[in-house]
Amino acid sequence: MTSTDVLRGLFLFEKLDDEKLEWLATHGVEREFGPGEPILRQGEPAEAFFVLIDGEIVMSVETPTGAVSMTPTSQPGVYAGATSAYLGDRAPEAYTHSLRATKPARLFVLPAKKYGLMIGEWFPMAVHLLDGVRLGGLAQRELIDRRQRLTALGTITAGLTHELNNPAAAAVRAVGELREKIRVARRQLAELAEAGIPANRLRALIDLQEGCTDKAKSVPARSPLEVSDAEDELSDALEEAGVSDAWEIAPALVGAGFGLGGLEKVSHAVGDEHLPGATRWLAEAIEINQMLNEVTDATERITALLASAKQYSQMDRAPYQTVDVRELLDSTLTMFRGKIPPGISVATDYDPELPAIPAYAGELNQVWTNLIHNALDAMAGTGTLTVRTRLEHDTTALIEICDTGPGVPEHLRERIFEPFFTTKAVGEGTGLGLDISFRIVAGRHGGDLRVESVPGDTCFQVRLPLAELPAP
Repeated sequence: MTSTDVLRGLFLFEKLDDEKLEWLATHGVEREFGPGEPILRQGEPAEAFFVLIDGEIVMSVETPTGAVSMTPTSQPGVYAGATSAYLGDRAPEAYTHSLRATKPARLFVLPAKKYGLMIGEWFPMAVHLLDGVRLGGLAQRELIDRRQRLTALGTITAGLTHELNNPAAAAVRAVGELREKIRVARRQLAELAEAGIPANRLRALIDLQEGCTDKAKSVPARSPLEVSDAEDELSDALEEAGVSDAWEIAPALVGAGFGLGGLEKVSHAVGDEHLPGATRWLAEAIEINQMLNEVTDATERITALLASAKQYSQMDRAPYQTVDVRELLDSTLTMFRGKIPPGISVATDYDPELPAIPAYAGELNQVWTNLIHNALDAMAGTGTLTVRTRLEHDTTALIEICDTGPGVPEHLRERIFEPFFTTKAVGEGTGLGLDISFRIVAGRHGGDLRVESVPGDTCFQVRLPLAELPAP
């Protein structure tokens, strides 16, 4: 039996009257533990409430990657064990942490049921308040988590909309111009037929046009001055051959690799009398093909963006799967492309030796979104965003998202992962982005999230195990 004087000396009980101290002393016992001796183990039935009288103890929590230990403490009155027993049937049935002595330690031990009875009878209002705060906190956390995901989705959607708009607008513009050029090309063919061009010569002209189209894919790059000189040269030759408005059709022909030699081929194929009409039709046909290429490029770009969006959202995929981290990072960067200011450059450095990892891909994309969003905010429109991956110790995937912003002050680095802590102005951040990211990385994947920061170089490091997590 513990004396009431010992209990009164603990900050936890110092405000209790003699009757309550006597009750505690009657229903609890003192126990001594040697250095390294376990006091309680995580997962065992939560049967007792422990209070340190003297000595030193350390608390630890088992995670999929091993035990995470807190700082050892020798503060008399610190407590552990079945701290939620006052919840009755809703209290955890097992200890959620482990406790051991690091030096000889003496603890007051109260059975969990007696502890729950004591709190309920002595502090009924406090029980209701604590339970309300607990439930309210859980509901608030769930609500803000959902809002955080919606905010990230809004950011990504805005970027995706911007990215889709460019190729869509290019395709619409090209289709509009195509209608007019196809109409003009049909009339030019009709004029050639009315001029009496033989069928075999018309066939030869069409063959030349197809040859120009194929040749356009492999035209060597030329400087603007070289292109201008080639256009002037071809324009002069067309005018000598009697082609009106030669300066209008020369650029299209030169763009397809058409030169003086090509003009001679057209003249030989259709005859000098049909050369003006043939070259005009040839220029229109080449431009029509270029427009079709623009439409193809635009639609392929839209398809690629939608594929990235699908990869980012992980639609129609199993939640836990083996994934290529590089694909997840690329899809997230694609979603951000329309939101990255012109003054910020993006650099990627992916380790080709990094294998695929088992993960909740959609949740990891939320982590990348939070970290990239924070990095862009930190740089305020100017700097470099760097995304790196590498294999670490053959057992871990290391993903780094770095920025060249002002950095995280040393006195804040321990707090940035706390829920609701934010350095942003009121209304600009919930303070949950890094908290959510940490819970996804550590809680869901058994990994680790930390920050290394100096002014001009801040890196958030995500470490993920390559081995599949054991089934719960």
